[in-house]
Amino acid sequence: MIINCVAYENGRKLADIHMDDISDWLARPGCFVWVALQDPGADELAQMQEEFGLHELAVEDARKGHQRPKIEEYGSMVFVVMHLLGPALQEGSDEQLGELAVFAGPNFVLSVRSHSAHGFQDVRERCEREPELLKNGAGFVLYALMDAVVDRYFPVLDGFESGLEGVEEQIFTRGAARGNIERLYDLKRRTGALRHAVVPLLDVLGKLHGGRVPSVCAGVQEYFRDVHDHVTRISGATDAVRDTIGTAIQVNLSMVTIEESETTKRLAAWAAIFAASTALAGIWGMNFTGMPELHWRYGYPVALSVIFTTGVLLYWRFRKAGWL
Repeated sequence: MIINCVAYENGRKLADIHMDDISDWLARPGCFVWVALQDPGADELAQMQEEFGLHELAVEDARKGHQRPKIEEYGSMVFVVMHLLGPALQEGSDEQLGELAVFAGPNFVLSVRSHSAHGFQDVRERCEREPELLKNGAGFVLYALMDAVVDRYFPVLDGFESGLEGVEEQIFTRGAARGNIERLYDLKRRTGALRHAVVPLLDVLGKLHGGRVPSVCAGVQEYFRDVHDHVTRISGATDAVRDTIGTAIQVNLSMVTIEESETTKRLAAWAAIFAASTALAGIWGMNFTGMPELHWRYGYPVALSVIFTTGVLLYWRFRKAGWL
């Protein structure tokens, strides 16, 4: 589905155009076309491939989706794939994560958004409010799209940190260890999704601002360096969260062991109390003829007193030792 198809010249919007007229506008000197698609069909991608002369391998990646974040060059065109992470990941939903594929050429930008309802109209509005920067053409639009995607990672990361703090507050709450471990493993899984979205970009973003940069990005390298700095910050913070999650999991497992040990001690203490009482009752229950206390008038109450006193003494001792 087509979202926007707009022609620009010298940083100013010229007109909303029809897809069939794209080639006519591309032939106009100093003009570039920005097209945004959402979950396009094969026919729409085929038409865009014909209009912009897109490489068939890049089109295939955009059509199939589920790509690793990457930046590739095909002649004068740059192809970028980024993951879209939003509330679904932050809240632990099983909703499929989105993906953004961007084709940026000398006089065009084509963005293909898949499995995400959160669009980039704000990015288009931002670019149109800054005509001096929009004069840089496709390179600045590519930066603006990448910057918007990376900026959306920060709230997700903040949500992970808040969730981790919530678990840490309950670590030493009795009986909460199992629930904490489940929450921590879920948080670790979602943090891994963010890491998989960020780390590949960290490895390849350098080619857009350092050394020989693609011709599309010439003149806006410092903006891509800013994106690279943001990705570096997110990557470092993500690794810190993952390390903290690992530590929290170990602490919770230790708490489980401690709770089990305390339960074992309580059971052992009660078993010792009942064992002593059972042993005394067993001795006087043998009914041998040579046991004079069995025929003593006060034998029964004395036996009960001894058993009760023994149980009380053992209970007091175990209580003092912290076993009960």
